[in-house]
Amino acid sequence: MSAALLVSVLRDPDVVSALDEAGWNALIAAARAERLIGTLALALDERCVPESVRPILADARLDAAREARQALWEADRAAEALGEPVLLLKGTAYAAAGLKAGEGRFIGDLDILLPQKELSQAEDRLIAAGWEWVKEDAYDDAYYRQWMHELPPMIHRERDRMIDVHHTILPLTARPTPDVEVMLADAVPVTDRLSVLAPEDMICHSAAHLFADGDLAGGLRNLWDIHCLYCEFRERRPDFDLALLERAAEHQLYAVVLRALRLAHGLFGSPVRQLGAPIQADYCLRWSDRLFIARLLARDGWGRETRKLLRFAFYVRSHWLRMPPLMLARHLLTKWRKGHRPV
Repeated sequence: MSAALLVSVLRDPDVVSALDEAGWNALIAAARAERLIGTLALALDERCVPESVRPILADARLDAAREARQALWEADRAAEALGEPVLLLKGTAYAAAGLKAGEGRFIGDLDILLPQKELSQAEDRLIAAGWEWVKEDAYDDAYYRQWMHELPPMIHRERDRMIDVHHTILPLTARPTPDVEVMLADAVPVTDRLSVLAPEDMICHSAAHLFADGDLAGGLRNLWDIHCLYCEFRERRPDFDLALLERAAEHQLYAVVLRALRLAHGLFGSPVRQLGAPIQADYCLRWSDRLFIARLLARDGWGRETRKLLRFAFYVRSHWLRMPPLMLARHLLTKWRKGHRPV
C-alpha cells in the first residue's frame, strides 16, 4: 500500500534508496493524497533521488513555504479585523510557533479559538472586514450554531481564504467536554497579536480532532503532527509525559491521547514511555488500534482510497461520537434527503 510506504519513508528516509520507478510513483501519490508532500520533500532534501522526482520535491518545498507565509498573513489579517490578539490552532499555530510540525506542512483553513461570549462581536467584525458565509443551507447554519464547536465556515471574498472560528475543540454533543477556559488561560503568546495553545493542550486538541471527532480522512498528516509535537516537547521537558497525561485527563481526553501516542509510536516510532518507564501496557497496540491503522493506511499504489466499507464504518463512528442516537438518526436522514452521500 502506498500509505504504508509513505509511513516507512517518513520514519526512515533512507528507505527510498531501494525504490524502483513504481515505488516512487506510489510514494509521491500517497504523499500528495495525504497532503504530506511538503513534509516528504523536506525529509528527502539531502537524499539522492531520481532526476525525475527532484522537480516535484522542489516545487513541494516552495509551495509549503508559500502556504506558511499566506497562513501567517491571514492570521495577521484576522487579528487586525478582530482588533485583539488571536489564538491560533492547527497548522497556522505550528508555523507561527516555529515548530517542527509546521515544517513543510500544507496549511488550509485558518483556525482560531475565541471565548464563546465573543463570537457575536467577532462575527460582525469579520463580515465587516470582508469574510462571508460559506454555508447557504439554513439547516447547516442552524446545526453549526446550535451543536458544533465552531461558527459556520467563512471565506474572504477577495483573498478566497477560509476561516473557522472555534469556541471549543469538540462538538457540544460530543461525550468528552474539554475545558476550553483552561486552554484559553494557558495560551502562549508568539507575537504581540498571535498566540498558540500550551504544548499539552496542542497535543490534546490534535488527538481530539483526529480520534474523537472526525472519520480519519487525511489522518496520517494529523498523526504526523502529533508525532512531531510530542517528540519536540518531550525533548524540551523531561516531565512532559506526566504533564501531558494529567492535562489529557483534565480535558476528559486521556484515552484519546493514549491512542494517539500508541499509534504515533506504532507507525512513526515516537519514543513514548509511561511516566518515565519503558514502554509498558498503556503504549502497546490494542486490537482496536489495528482498525485505526488499517483506516489510516487505506490507499493503493495510485494514492486512491481503498477499503470502502471500513471508511464508511469510520464515517458512521464519527457521527456516533458527536451525537446521541436519535439526534444522529435525524441528522443522517436530513442529510440523505438533501443528497449528501459519504464517499
